[in-house]
Amino acid sequence: MSIISAYIVPHPPLIIPKVGNGQEIKIAKTVKAYNKIAEEIGKIKPETIIITTPHSIMYSDYIHVSPGNKAKGDFREFGRFDISFEAEYDQDFVKNLSSSAEIEGIPAGTLGEKRKSLDHGTMIPLYFINKYYTDYKIVRISISGLSPVEHYNFGKCIAKTAEETGKKTVIIASGDLSHMLKDEGPYGYAEEGPMFDKEVTSAVSKGDFLPLLTFDEEFCENAGECGLRSFIIMAGALDKKAVSSELLSYEGPFGVGYAVASFEIKGNDENRRFADMFNKKEEERLKHIMSNEDEYVRLARSSLENYVLNQNKINIPEDLPVEMYQNQAGVFVSLKLNGQLRGCIGTIIPTTDSIANEIIQNAISSGLEDPRFSPVTKKELNKIEYSVDILGEKEAISSTNELDPKKYGVIVSKGRKSGLLLPNLEGIDTPEQQVSIALKKAGINSNENYRMERFEVVRHK
Repeated sequence: MSIISAYIVPHPPLIIPKVGNGQEIKIAKTVKAYNKIAEEIGKIKPETIIITTPHSIMYSDYIHVSPGNKAKGDFREFGRFDISFEAEYDQDFVKNLSSSAEIEGIPAGTLGEKRKSLDHGTMIPLYFINKYYTDYKIVRISISGLSPVEHYNFGKCIAKTAEETGKKTVIIASGDLSHMLKDEGPYGYAEEGPMFDKEVTSAVSKGDFLPLLTFDEEFCENAGECGLRSFIIMAGALDKKAVSSELLSYEGPFGVGYAVASFEIKGNDENRRFADMFNKKEEERLKHIMSNEDEYVRLARSSLENYVLNQNKINIPEDLPVEMYQNQAGVFVSLKLNGQLRGCIGTIIPTTDSIANEIIQNAISSGLEDPRFSPVTKKELNKIEYSVDILGEKEAISSTNELDPKKYGVIVSKGRKSGLLLPNLEGIDTPEQQVSIALKKAGINSNENYRMERFEVVRHK
């Protein structure tokens, strides 16, 4: 046997009557759709239910699979000690899945469990399923900060494991959509919220999973999404499978998007290889970017690539603009991978004899010495996007009225403590935000007596 069907479901705690106290009536369509898929699962009688959830243990660089033979959970954090669940884990499936991920080079497995109890993203689907069927074991899988494609490829490992173990399997992708649909909602409103929900529900209703891989990370963050990577793992498990898809319901009365969708496997379809499609588009996009890089960005790229591949610094090329040899300046080099920051190191004032040498030094440091990230690897080199910021002269200021976050960067300092924030960053719209973040980076309290300086930047991308 293998995977029979898959489902996308939300996990609002108030959908359980004892928690909702009548509020669940406002999402009656979601409740009806949930019962429908739970009844379907009861008829399928799966041996194993895979549940992907954003509320289990989450790491930036590791997909966690819950270990052990069973786990318990309750709704005490939602005010109900009398609602509890116990689920038995499919240890055989977990063992084989972890081995498959290791073979594929995907950082995933059972290491690093910090919380054994079941999360509400797991328990709410079980609440509905248990009405119709209880003779199953589960595999609980969390999401991570790894790229969408890596989550998709992990989903492929799930499908492979289901086939190799011969177990009748269904997948539940637990996750809400945007949390930013209404001003009166718990997280407020952002225009990206309804846009995100519209695009996701359109994609899943068609069974077209490619859009799930192509969302911009900043757009997703602004939308306050919850379950995207959970859905992507499910999509990967359906790689090369023909599916009959149906969006059963969508509601958002509380400012959070709730979607229920089902995907019945109808056979094989070699054309439905969405990670391969995405990788091809991404290769073409990156080739276009590289072909249009200026001398500053090309120097940063060649500096890091040469150091990673050959462990030495390049010599300064002879065909650079004259100002790169003759001028000195502070330089920041930023790296992005899959739309996410991969490294950023810079100098406020020049520390070498030229802008060219400053770029070479800081490009290597960004890739290998940023303490927030592991060193860049050889396989990542052709996927990285670079930007190079050349800092202008610093200018002392006495008030945030002299700042414009789109035009000026800011430096705050007190004694030996200092913090810098570059200009024109996504989500930084006011001088007050800019200074607040710079103070946090410096470890300076806002009520302390600190100095402020501004500077302009020339950004090369």
